[in-house]
Amino acid sequence: MDPELRNLMTSLGGTARTRDVRAAGLHPRDLYRARDAGDLMEVSRGVYRLAEEPLTEPDLVAVAMRAPKALFCTLTALHLHGITEAIPHAVHVALPHGTHAPSLHHPPLEVYHFSAVSFRAGQELRVIDGVEMHVTSPAKSVADAFKFRTRVGLDTAIDALRQAIARRIATPAEIDDMARACRVQRVMRPYLEALA
Repeated sequence: MDPELRNLMTSLGGTARTRDVRAAGLHPRDLYRARDAGDLMEVSRGVYRLAEEPLTEPDLVAVAMRAPKALFCTLTALHLHGITEAIPHAVHVALPHGTHAPSLHHPPLEVYHFSAVSFRAGQELRVIDGVEMHVTSPAKSVADAFKFRTRVGLDTAIDALRQAIARRIATPAEIDDMARACRVQRVMRPYLEALA
């Protein structure tokens, strides 16, 4: 692999987009040569990763690189926080109202549109596989699960609430604050009172 490309890939946490390579003054053919030689793997169209650095969450990396404004939420966020037994069959992302969903062939997306206030509330910045990602906090993830209970399932929302409190990942007060921000405080209050 071209040493300049390796240095660039390393400086970007092992993952880069074609546009990052162009911006650094390298030609995309360097990417393709490295991919064909087995030095890089193509995570998604236009997203490449150093082959010696395997991914733990390839679908999330692909979405974060292709849609950097996306906020990982509901089932995906619950999964990242370890407070659900449900296995998401799509990557769940939130976007502000009026924002178009990214066009990705893979992985499948489940898109939610949040109001500006709800979108900003309870965001965390996490680095997974060397890539920065915006994820809803544990308390916000639980509140969102209740807000979108028809899409994720009421049992999943209740189980996430139970696990978040039992494992002290979020306090009842934090969850209640996020329930207020998501306008599901009345729905969640009986469950919170039973578990707190």
